[in-house]
Amino acid sequence: MIESPVKASHFRVRTPLASKGRLDSVLAETEMMQLRIKCYAEGGENVLHAHTDEDHSFIVLQGQARFHDGEGNSQVLGRNEGIMLPVGAKYYFQSCGNEPLVLLRVAARTKERPAVRRIAPDGSPLPGHTAANKHEDGVIIPGAFYE
Repeated sequence: MIESPVKASHFRVRTPLASKGRLDSVLAETEMMQLRIKCYAEGGENVLHAHTDEDHSFIVLQGQARFHDGEGNSQVLGRNEGIMLPVGAKYYFQSCGNEPLVLLRVAARTKERPAVRRIAPDGSPLPGHTAANKHEDGVIIPGAFYE
């Protein structure tokens, strides 16, 4: 038998629901991969941007999301539909359903970890939790969860 110090980790796909703003929790993470669950009461992720160090995907678990690309195209995704975003793909999205939007975000990171990992279309840094990115802290609905 081969012995290894590497161990599996377990997680639960669960998040509180929000009545306002957005919630974001890391479910599991390694050096090369990250899983997050995200909840948006309204609005969405922000303004047009790209990531410089990861391919990532969003899978809609609840609600609907309208994803926009850098060329002005958009597409609505519903439950159990997703989108794959390679490194450098420009996008933003918005909740467009009548219930809180819950997304599973899966990211595969590159080995290089640049100092600036999230950029605006002009190449300038665009951190996620900022006013420039239209960030709004989430307000949890007491006792309400996606699970």
